[in-house]
Amino acid sequence: MSFLTGTKEVEADVSAEAAEARAKPLNAAPYARRDGRLVNALTIDVEDYFQVEAFAGVIPRETWDSLPRRVERNTERLLDLFARHKVQGTFFTLGWVARRHPSLVRRIVAEGHELASHGDEHMRADRQDPDAFRSDVRKTKALLEDLGGEGVRGYRAATFSIGAANWWAFDVLAEEGYAYSSSIYPIAHDLYGMRTAPRAPFLPSRTSLVEIPMTTVRFFGRNLPCAGGGYFRLLPYPAFRWLMRRVNQQDKLPCVFYCHPWEIDPAQPRQRQAPIKSRLRHYLNLARTEGRLERLLREFAWDRLDRVFLGDHGA
Repeated sequence: MSFLTGTKEVEADVSAEAAEARAKPLNAAPYARRDGRLVNALTIDVEDYFQVEAFAGVIPRETWDSLPRRVERNTERLLDLFARHKVQGTFFTLGWVARRHPSLVRRIVAEGHELASHGDEHMRADRQDPDAFRSDVRKTKALLEDLGGEGVRGYRAATFSIGAANWWAFDVLAEEGYAYSSSIYPIAHDLYGMRTAPRAPFLPSRTSLVEIPMTTVRFFGRNLPCAGGGYFRLLPYPAFRWLMRRVNQQDKLPCVFYCHPWEIDPAQPRQRQAPIKSRLRHYLNLARTEGRLERLLREFAWDRLDRVFLGDHGA
């Protein structure tokens, strides 16, 4: 088993409400194609290297402001890369980052990308009660809308931390004006994952809010990850490309790809006090990520998540 997936596969039993959601697949219009290819969703989780879950035990939150910030420069490099390839994506942005780098938020919007919420301070949703979660998603949405000058419709929980135990989060998101979430990864993992969740977009509650899960490939009765992040750095590029093509061609679904600005920054400060597994997960193949991403942008069709899955082609 990979060090990226770990060995723990602890998951709460799926609640009755979650099981009912399986009977509510999203009746989506035919997905968009470009040059005969399905268009996939390009997403970025805008957070800095010291805010990741893998380092939560060794970098206290109260020290974040004392650490050198690299998120603005790295996100701008991604924006430059996307501009060269004439693609637009969805930027799930922390409120913490937005407050400190408002010009970055404005550039994301000005260049036609979708601005979405990643919560305020990268707090796991499964560690918040409903009131704290509501305050978090409300505050972040208001901040991003104020800085970006446009409505925020999408949300991604830190560390894909919505699952059976906090299924109530979907109702809160709908009540706070969100149209969709992309917060569930249908895999078994020691840090996140809900392997019994649907692999395609679905309606998780009686509201109109849509959950757009991270992409997986079904093999021998198991869901294998195929959405980017650490797995994009771990797998040989041809293998990752083959998995994406299988999802597009066999499942006839667009892929949801994600990465972080820090993943193209091999010169970032090293956290040598972190456990070896955390360091392996975080630093693996950082020097290769930008080149691999460049190939991915050339070889597949891409767009914002809202346009790909919700049909918001006028956005």
